[in-house]
Amino acid sequence: MNIIILKKNLRDALSIVEKASGENFNLPVLKNILIKTDGARLKLVATNLEIAVTSFASAKIIEAGEITVPGSTLTAIVSNLTSERVTLGTKGNTLRLTTDTYEATLQGLPAEEFPVIPELKSEERWLECSSAVFKDGVSQVISAVQISDLRPEISGLLFSAGGASFTITGTDSFRLAEKTIGENQIKTSLDEGVRVIVPLKTAQELLRNFGDDKPLTITFDENQIAFRTDDFTIISRLIDGTYPEYDPIVPKSTETDIEVQREELMNALKLTGVFTSRVHEVKLSLRDNKKTLELSSVDQAIGENRYLCAVKAKGEPVSVSFNWRYLLDGLKALKGESVMLGLNGDVKPAMLRSAGDQSYFYVLMPIKSV
Repeated sequence: MNIIILKKNLRDALSIVEKASGENFNLPVLKNILIKTDGARLKLVATNLEIAVTSFASAKIIEAGEITVPGSTLTAIVSNLTSERVTLGTKGNTLRLTTDTYEATLQGLPAEEFPVIPELKSEERWLECSSAVFKDGVSQVISAVQISDLRPEISGLLFSAGGASFTITGTDSFRLAEKTIGENQIKTSLDEGVRVIVPLKTAQELLRNFGDDKPLTITFDENQIAFRTDDFTIISRLIDGTYPEYDPIVPKSTETDIEVQREELMNALKLTGVFTSRVHEVKLSLRDNKKTLELSSVDQAIGENRYLCAVKAKGEPVSVSFNWRYLLDGLKALKGESVMLGLNGDVKPAMLRSAGDQSYFYVLMPIKSV
């Protein structure tokens, strides 16, 4: 292999794939990135056997070839180069990198030892949307997801698609978030509904790699899902299992509705959260005048505090406690200046929405009073 490539192009391609490489004592090649020529482009691939990430970079191809080299080492070198042009060449299992002022050789492994990246059995089921719209939806939901060894089916995001809309859902059993992307923002081959569970790490890779607004194609079969733009492809396994039926816990109505400025409530939570105990408990109390929401917290070893927020409210006065970090996650995901907090007493799920936006909601369980 012999190619000339701009440092920026190589650096950008490496940044896409570098996090996907994995540690495996039985398969040391997984620490490497596969570098190979692909027509008039350079192709880089990394995998940990659960997710495979491919990126492409424009380059001048003088001689075709392929090799695998340690991804972290190559990334560190390229990130610190000062020259704009980089020449890559191979001799046996060695990669030689040269610029006007720098030269390095990296010991690699044959490309033949790199795992074969599996292709989807069928690409008949597909969905297209803007990568910016998709990224926005995933970013609003992902904070509600945690890895669970006991319940692997909730260790990812549920993608529900078919016909009129595309829904992204996440839960850790204490909170639940859902974003709906409407039919005017998607194209799809799906006539019937499809539900697949995408691992959390895959979703994190998607958020990390999406930049400019570009067309995104999503295809999936029974076991895998693929995300493709012009610049990269991510193929991931799907999580086996049945996602829990969550519709019964989503409040259909609320006894108390509170409208409050989002930034003020976020600031109030951060302040009162300073005095919380191990469970991060903050109490929210709607006063009888329904114009003031009091946030308070107590830690016997530190002290106590309270914060008063001006609100608009209707319904019954109520006092309810939440994990303030979970509530803050929901507020961060919302858009707009004001938010709606719907409550049903101190033991039933509460709901957060942005005022005037029905495409997203965040459901949070209260902390039961002892």
